Parts: sequence; C-alpha cells; structure tokens
Amino acid sequence: MAKLVSKTYGEALYETAMEAGENRAVELMEEIRCVNEILEGNPQFDEMMKHPGIAKQEKLQVVDTVFRGRVSDELTGLLEVVVSKERYGDLPAVFDYFIHRVKEQLKIGTAYVTTAVELSQGQKKSLEAKLLQTAGYREMEVCYSVDTALIGGMVIRINDRVVDSSIRTKINALTKQLLQIQLG
Repeated sequence: MAKLVSKTYGEALYETAMEAGENRAVELMEEIRCVNEILEGNPQFDEMMKHPGIAKQEKLQVVDTVFRGRVSDELTGLLEVVVSKERYGDLPAVFDYFIHRVKEQLKIGTAYVTTAVELSQGQKKSLEAKLLQTAGYREMEVCYSVDTALIGGMVIRINDRVVDSSIRTKINALTKQLLQIQLG
C-alpha cells in the first residue's frame, strides 16, 4: 500500500514539476532533499505530525506556518495534501519516488556496490567508468559499502538488477550443487 501511495503522490509532484520544465524538476528535487534533511533532523516534528491525538486541522496549520513562504508552493501543497489525507508517514517514500523519477529523466543512475574489502580510488574510478558504459546512464552515483562476509568479489545493485560475483555466493551455489549429487 505504501508503494502505491508513494507512486501516486510522487508521480503527481513529478508531473507538476515537469510541466514547468526539467530545470524546475531539478530545483524541486534539491528543495526536497533539503526539506527531507531538516525533517530527519527534527524527530519531534515527525512525532507530532504522526500523533493520532492531534487534530488534522492543527497539523495543517503547523505545515502552513512552518513551510509557507519558505519552500515552493508545489512542495507546500504536497505537504498539505499528504497531511490532509493522513499519509504523512509515507512522505519519505514519496520524496524517494520523486527523486528517483527526476534522476531517471536526467539519466542519472544510482548503484550500490558492496565489496569484501575497501576499494582504492583507482578501482572506484574504473568501476564507475564500467558502470556508465554498461548501464546506459550519463552520470552514475555510486554508494560503496564493505561486507567482509562476501569473502571476495562484489555485489552491484542498480534499481532491481543485481550482479553478484561474490565468493560467498559462488561457495553457496557450489555447496548446493554438491548436496544434490547422489552418491552410490
């Protein structure tokens, strides 16, 4: 259900932004990142907006007081709609959906790379060049993490595609094959 909510509101915001042009969508994406950072840094605000004992009208008044004139009308409108429909808890997913859509429009990919050991800067540059070449994006944002349980190799995730060349996965596959062999 949350995925449907994020798509519905995120897509509506995306279409509104794109009507004003690609530059407006980029500006709105940066604005959303800033607002999201502020919201994440203020957990008390989040608790108040999710509190069932506070009336919807009071929450809308808070949104109007805090955001009107400080952020764009599109973003203020989105916040008001989300609060009025009692979907404030889905706001991070709505923001993520919107940012993902704008990045796709701009051909900016995001890759999550997990390795067994930290990669050198040269290895990272080489990997990023290879990802750009094979994934079809103009630009690539790469998030690196280390998981020693991989033993060796790496796992790369771009959207819903995963390339797992880790030693752990190869050992698990080999173990599975060996267990299927019947002796005698």
